[in-house]
Amino acid sequence: MSTPLNKLQSMFHKPSVLELDLARGVIEIRPNSPLQAMQVLNATTMSALRDAVTEAIKDDHVKGLIVHAANNTLPVSMLDEIALEIERFGAHKPTVAWAETFGELVPSLAMYKLATAAKEIWLQPSGMLTIEGYESQILLLKGGFNKLGLEPEFGQRHEYKTAANTYAADEVTEPHREMMHSLVGDLLEDAVRTIAKRRGLDEGFVRQALDTSPVTPERALEAGLIDHIGYRDQVYSTALDAWGAKPDELRYVNRYNLKPDIAKALSGRKRKKIGVVPIRGPIVTGRGSAGLNGQTVGADHIDEQLRAAQRDDDIVAVILDVDSPGGSAVASDFVRRGVLQLRESGRKVVARMGGMAASGGYFVSMGADEIVALPSTLTGSIGVLGGKLVTQGLYEKLGLVRESVKSTEDGMLMSPAEPFSEDEWRRLNEWLDRVYEDFTSKAAEDRGIEYGQLESMARGRVWTGAQAVERGLVDYLGGRRVAQERAALLAEVDVDDVDIVPVGPGGLLGKLVPAASSEAVGGTGGTQPLGAESMLKAMLREMGLHVDGALSLPYRITIR
Repeated sequence: MSTPLNKLQSMFHKPSVLELDLARGVIEIRPNSPLQAMQVLNATTMSALRDAVTEAIKDDHVKGLIVHAANNTLPVSMLDEIALEIERFGAHKPTVAWAETFGELVPSLAMYKLATAAKEIWLQPSGMLTIEGYESQILLLKGGFNKLGLEPEFGQRHEYKTAANTYAADEVTEPHREMMHSLVGDLLEDAVRTIAKRRGLDEGFVRQALDTSPVTPERALEAGLIDHIGYRDQVYSTALDAWGAKPDELRYVNRYNLKPDIAKALSGRKRKKIGVVPIRGPIVTGRGSAGLNGQTVGADHIDEQLRAAQRDDDIVAVILDVDSPGGSAVASDFVRRGVLQLRESGRKVVARMGGMAASGGYFVSMGADEIVALPSTLTGSIGVLGGKLVTQGLYEKLGLVRESVKSTEDGMLMSPAEPFSEDEWRRLNEWLDRVYEDFTSKAAEDRGIEYGQLESMARGRVWTGAQAVERGLVDYLGGRRVAQERAALLAEVDVDDVDIVPVGPGGLLGKLVPAASSEAVGGTGGTQPLGAESMLKAMLREMGLHVDGALSLPYRITIR
């Protein structure tokens, strides 16, 4: 029944066909750095996509969704979360995905998997399905280091914390190979199951299609892998005609949900909130930084947000939005303490894991009431590593002379100028044992798992989200929507009757305003000076190498 309020709200609703163009890019969240945020003002964020889908499902003026499944560099986990939103929309309204090609002899299984979330798939006549399995390459650097005169000296806990292999091994160890095969194999099995379920195909048939890739459009149509062969103009004309829509009704998803919520504004009722605390990037002590290669996240800044959530009586639950390879053991433990204190205040806490929540990323998550991860999330890596690259040989090769003047005989444990002495190596390993025992014992306590069982799953091993659920390291599979639903259920509120908000000041102006005290939240973290050391660290991070602390995933795992 139409009411005056509904009529007023409808003034802001126009007939629409939503578009999600992955060629234009999708970002997780807007950067903390105001300058970086301004560069992506028009980008579609995951929150904008999620909010648009939530609103469009209820909006009778929205007729359907067209997805351009364009090849890009988005990680598998992000494509999976986008697919969940496409499926959520498609449970109520028609969806179409189209692509010029799914790879040109370059694997594009992840993008095709996303396209299967739509009810119909179109493929250009000259395109193809290059949907062979996933690949992750292992790089060993010892030969290159030898040529440079660099000597790696690392300790690790334990055999699956394979940074030492990356730096110092001549060949891939069996635990390293086993872990990587397990990760890639599990991701492939998830893709096969998902594609088969969405397309109504037999899993064995899907595996056969992967083995015979690339697949021509004609073969793909005959096999039921796609629904139509055609170009963009044919996709749009067919969809718009079927839905009774016109080209001027097309709207990008990030341009759709810009109208005010009249019902909320006029209700006069103060709604409860679920706060979101992002933990993205390497975890460090202090404020963190936005610099040359993305950002690090500071434990002090995270703790400020957790304490701010405690002070806000309207916040009933908090979601930790974690996408981090880990970092400092001290920083990670500091954040975990803040999470436990937040729970003691009566707030419910759910950790939502993105593409990666490994090592320190798992440490900051494990104290939550519940953990939600995607099947393709890389998590676990409950272990520790530490050491250094000794540069003495490099200096000698370059003909440089360097002499260290020390105030104490053994006062330069981590100096790259010289190798560990026998006593220094002993002290390093004692510290590694201490950190590992602390990590594993707290993980067992937080997850309610007997220590021996937990330790057997730790040892530095990385698990997919699906594998982690099977082992009790994670509670539920899903994306942000599932995390919101779990947080609302734990807090005993309706997920559609709460506001999902960032904790602390919002907007560009809020990010620029400094905090008045340590009990306030304001501004971003620190800034990263563009010195030689920070530039070198940025370069090493870009190569996927360990530079950010004892609880780091030791290398970047890229699945393609």
